[in-house]
Amino acid sequence: MTSNHQHPRLIGRIIALLSLVLIISGVFAQGLVANRLIDFSNAATTANNILAHKGLFQLGFTVYLIEMACNVANTALWYVLLRPVNPSMALVAAFIDLAGAIFKTFARVFFIAPLWVLLHTGSPALSGFTSEQVQSIALILLRVNNTGAATAMAFFGFSVTLNGYLIFRSTFLPRWLGVLSMICGICWLTFLYPPLGSRVFTFAAPVGLLSVVIMILWLLIRGVDEDKWRSKAAAASDT
Repeated sequence: MTSNHQHPRLIGRIIALLSLVLIISGVFAQGLVANRLIDFSNAATTANNILAHKGLFQLGFTVYLIEMACNVANTALWYVLLRPVNPSMALVAAFIDLAGAIFKTFARVFFIAPLWVLLHTGSPALSGFTSEQVQSIALILLRVNNTGAATAMAFFGFSVTLNGYLIFRSTFLPRWLGVLSMICGICWLTFLYPPLGSRVFTFAAPVGLLSVVIMILWLLIRGVDEDKWRSKAAAASDT
């Protein structure tokens, strides 16, 4: 499809809507499910909470998967939108983001696995473990989920930083949005060293959320400058 037949403003608005779904799904699954049911200081309490709210726990897993599906779609659309600026860099950013999404999706297997473990306490598969040991195994799996999700943030940090640079160079989006995205990406890059990432999370999370909300509002209200985008796309196709 040629640049004249593409609608960058519409693509930007779809990105904004998908980003909104990402925020809502993340707040629900993490804030209203995981944080409510999981107590990392008490395996027994966590096990009892999960078993008492099986439906909510499973819904949290479903929402996590929806979140990652939206993330993959968002990655593809950002690539289409930013490709005219620098195709190679846009592709690298997209692949790094996809790697993070794959990593985080795999980590979510360790979120739902504790439910299976707890439901099969005393079964032949777990006959060698006491109920207390099974509860501890469930908590360990949840810790692995958290570690995997945090590690994925480093991948997202690279991709967001690269996309921020492309936005800065784009001309069809304001430069300050690119700077804000790069700051957000640098915050997520702290997860390259987990102790640092966990320490600065209370600062990084609000910065990341604020940058995404501002990006959403800009893409929905002002949108992409279509004339400048098409000019950039035409110039890129001529090179």
